[in-house]
Amino acid sequence: MIIFLYGEDTFRSRKKLKELKDKFLREVDPSGNSLVVLDGGKIDLEKINEAASPQSLFARKRMIVVENIFRSKSKDLASKVLIFLNNRERLADENIIVFWDEELAATDKKNALFLFLAKQQFSQEYKSLSNVETATWIRKTVTEAGAQIREAATMQLIAFFGSDLWQLSNEISKLLDYKQIGVLKQATIIELSDVNELCRGQVDANIFALTDAIGARNLSLTLELLEREIEAGAVDVYLLSMILRQVKILIQVRESLDEGLGHREIISKLKLHPFVAQKSETQARNFTLDYLKNLFSELVEIDAKLKTGRGSALALIEVLFAKT
Repeated sequence: MIIFLYGEDTFRSRKKLKELKDKFLREVDPSGNSLVVLDGGKIDLEKINEAASPQSLFARKRMIVVENIFRSKSKDLASKVLIFLNNRERLADENIIVFWDEELAATDKKNALFLFLAKQQFSQEYKSLSNVETATWIRKTVTEAGAQIREAATMQLIAFFGSDLWQLSNEISKLLDYKQIGVLKQATIIELSDVNELCRGQVDANIFALTDAIGARNLSLTLELLEREIEAGAVDVYLLSMILRQVKILIQVRESLDEGLGHREIISKLKLHPFVAQKSETQARNFTLDYLKNLFSELVEIDAKLKTGRGSALALIEVLFAKT
């Protein structure tokens, strides 16, 4: 069986991947010896073949999870994997191989391996939710926790964080803790005033300061600002997602500046809040487009490690600075 999960909404795709792994461990191999997770950006075909080979006479099947195969720097890995999948009939019958990828570039979607995976029966793209879908997701998440949320509060969360479910999940948890859900064991309502009091939104000036510090490779200031945010209650994944969002905006703004667009044209083209546009234009002028793209790639790797429990923001940022 081949499963392909991909798309920019990594919150829902990660959740689905966890459900698949939990089911495999529960129903097939509680020991976990037959479950293998591989970093697609660093492996070769031999690693996949080795992972798919039977390791025990008692294991009925194996689950191989390959994450971000399209990030591989090997030019021929995708074609080799495609041949491998087409030639391994046992793989489809006895083993489960899951390919998990984040948002893919247009060139990746023309790759023969992508076209093959996208045609599989168990292929699913996780696109960002619309505002209406995000509102439904928020209400469902809050209801499942035994609480309720005002419509105005829901709309304010969307205004602050858009369809970023990683951020929204963090903010909803914060709101539920504030309302003492699970302690009082009674239904309560999240009000608009709660959101305005506890949630910081996407134009937090501290994120601009953090982005500046990271972009300038100022390690001491970066760690100081991160520690300050964490002490104030922000979690690692939230901070990195906010920084990633800002660097992505900087890339778009830098491209627009290179095209000769003015302030109003940038606001119109990118649909940015005027405050965000002004701050981002100032920041973007300090970096080249290539620099910002490389920084974004490095931060994406850190973000992926955080979301899979492979380190803390402080430690991973230190590693990032050590590489440069």
